Amino acid sequence: MAATGREFFTAKTVAEALADFRPGHRTAVETVALDQAHGRVPAADILAGESLPGFDRSSVDGYAVRAQDTFGASDSIPAYLALAGSVAMGVAAGLNVPAHGAIAVPTGGALPGGADAVVMVEYTQEAMAGTIEVVRPVAPGEGIVRADEDMAPGRVAVSAGAPLRPQDVAMLAALGITQLEVHARPTVSILATGDELVAPDAGRVGPGQVRDALSSSVGALVRESGASPRPPQIVRDDPGALDDALGRALTDSDVVVICAGSSVGARDETAAAVAAVPGAEIYCHGLAIKPGKPTLLASSNGLPIIGLPGNPRSALVVFRLIGMPLIRRAGGWTAEHRAPSTPRRLSRDLPSAAGRLDVVQVRLSGDEAEPIFGPSALLSVVTAADEYVILPEDANGLSAGEIVEVFLYR
Repeated sequence: MAATGREFFTAKTVAEALADFRPGHRTAVETVALDQAHGRVPAADILAGESLPGFDRSSVDGYAVRAQDTFGASDSIPAYLALAGSVAMGVAAGLNVPAHGAIAVPTGGALPGGADAVVMVEYTQEAMAGTIEVVRPVAPGEGIVRADEDMAPGRVAVSAGAPLRPQDVAMLAALGITQLEVHARPTVSILATGDELVAPDAGRVGPGQVRDALSSSVGALVRESGASPRPPQIVRDDPGALDDALGRALTDSDVVVICAGSSVGARDETAAAVAAVPGAEIYCHGLAIKPGKPTLLASSNGLPIIGLPGNPRSALVVFRLIGMPLIRRAGGWTAEHRAPSTPRRLSRDLPSAAGRLDVVQVRLSGDEAEPIFGPSALLSVVTAADEYVILPEDANGLSAGEIVEVFLYR
C-alpha cells in the first residue's frame, strides 16, 4: 500500500508480515571461489556435469564376487571361491571375476568386471591358499556403489536459495566445481535516532544520556543473517536530519534499519521520514506482538526499511523474528530458515492475549524452561535468557508443566 502517514493502529500479525511483506529488492550476483562459498547463497541451481563417484566401487573391505555364486552359503555349508587377484586403490580394477571366483577389493576400490556384489571380509575366511570360504550370501548390488549413485549428470547438486553448508561444499568439490555464482552479501545501514544517544566509546555519560547499545546488537544479528552491517550512525532529533540520513542510506544499502525512540513523537517522526522518501510504501506501523508493537515495516522502490522500537528487548525480539528473514530474502534466500529449538517443560503458567504473539524469555533450569520477566527496556532480561518461547496469536496462555518448543540463543 502507498504511504499515507500515521498507521500505528493498523497493526498486522507477525504471520501476516512474514507472509505478505516481501519487498522485491535482491542483491547482485557475483562469482566466488569454492573456498569462499561456505554460507553463500547460490543464485541458481547448480547442476552436476559428471557422475559421482564416476566408477562402480566397493563400499566395504571384502571380496568382489558374482552374487549367484554365494547363494545358499552358511556357516555350516560355506561357498568356496577361488581367489583371482586383488584391486589396488586409485587405479582401474583391470581384472574380471571368473565364475566361482573372488577378487579382494578395499573400501573405495574400483569394482572388477563381472562382479555384481562385494561380500564383507568379516563373512569370509581363507580355507586354503588361493581359496576363500564365504559363510553368508550376498544379493546383487550389495556392498557396492554404482558410478552415478551419488550424483548423475544433469541432477541438481546444490539448490538455489539456501546458504551452502559444509556438506554442500564437499559435493561441489567432488564434482570439480570450483567457481560459482552467488548473491552478494546484503549491506545493511543502521540509523539510531535520538539526542540522548552517544557512541559506546564515549566514555562517562552524563545525566539523560544513553550509550547506543542497540546498533551494536542489531549489527550482530545482521552478521548472523549472513549480511554486512555498515558502521552505525547516530541521527540527532534535528528537523530533516533523519530525512537526509535515510536518503543517503537508501542509495548504498540493501536494507535500512532505523532504531527509533520509544516515544509516540519519535515513532511518528520515523514514519513521516519514511513516507517522504521516493517510492515509499508503508506496510504497517504496528505489529501484534509483545514486546515490539511499535514496529514500522516499509519499502522504497522494493528496498526494505525496518523501523524498530527504542526499547532494546522489544527491538531485538522483533528484529530476530522479522528483520533477519527480510535480510535473508534480500540476499537471495528462498528456503525457510529454522531456528534451533528443543522441547522443554514450563516451570510456571504463562498468560497471553488472543490475537497477539507473545515472546517470553526463559532460562534453563534442569529440564524446565523458567520464564524471566521484566520491563522491555531492560537488557538484563535478555542477557539472562538461554532460550525464548513463542506463544502464537491464537493461544490463550500456557500451563505449568506443559511441554513447549523453546528456541535457543546459542
